[in-house]
Amino acid sequence: MRVAFGDCVLDSGTRELSRGGKGVHLEPKAFALLELLIAARPEAISKSKLQDALWPKTYVSERSLARLIGDLRSAIGDRAERSLFIRTVHRFGYAFTGEVTSDSARESGLRCRIVWGDHEIALAAGENVLGRDPEASVWIDLDSVSRRHARIVVGEEAATLEDLRSKNGTFLDGQKLTSPARLSNGNRIKIGAASLVFRCSRKMGTTRTEAV
Repeated sequence: MRVAFGDCVLDSGTRELSRGGKGVHLEPKAFALLELLIAARPEAISKSKLQDALWPKTYVSERSLARLIGDLRSAIGDRAERSLFIRTVHRFGYAFTGEVTSDSARESGLRCRIVWGDHEIALAAGENVLGRDPEASVWIDLDSVSRRHARIVVGEEAATLEDLRSKNGTFLDGQKLTSPARLSNGNRIKIGAASLVFRCSRKMGTTRTEAV
């Protein structure tokens, strides 16, 4: 199994996980946990079944599973309070809710970019951070913009915009974001004093069409 989600690629054959093109260390049980959750998606798996699969014939407390979930979330850039990938099903277990595609699918699909004045920045598949940090995918060097202000996650079928707890907020077509929102071609995004336009097209064979 070789699949992609967000800016991560999971390769079961080589036992590797990468994020943003860089290898991520993941202990064997956390790797197995990720495989189990992705294979069962979107269904939730109970804590007892996960414990039996990860620690067969061995008693472990729920804290061990919770720690493993925490390590896994850190590795893939997920957060419990605003999760894009791993959903906690209270008093039951966990479910993988992120969009998953075969890694080869990333050679086609959406082609997205951000237009900021005279600048046009291509967005990569997966996570693209917008902010004042020079390492951000879309670097906006304005004092009103947080270092990691917002992010756009480009999937195979859609792109989403999420505020990253910025000081001045993220606005989509004039509305302040309080949760991740799906983007459409031509959406206007405002972060701090920067006004951006989201553009997206879909590759179809040798031609491209504007995505809705």
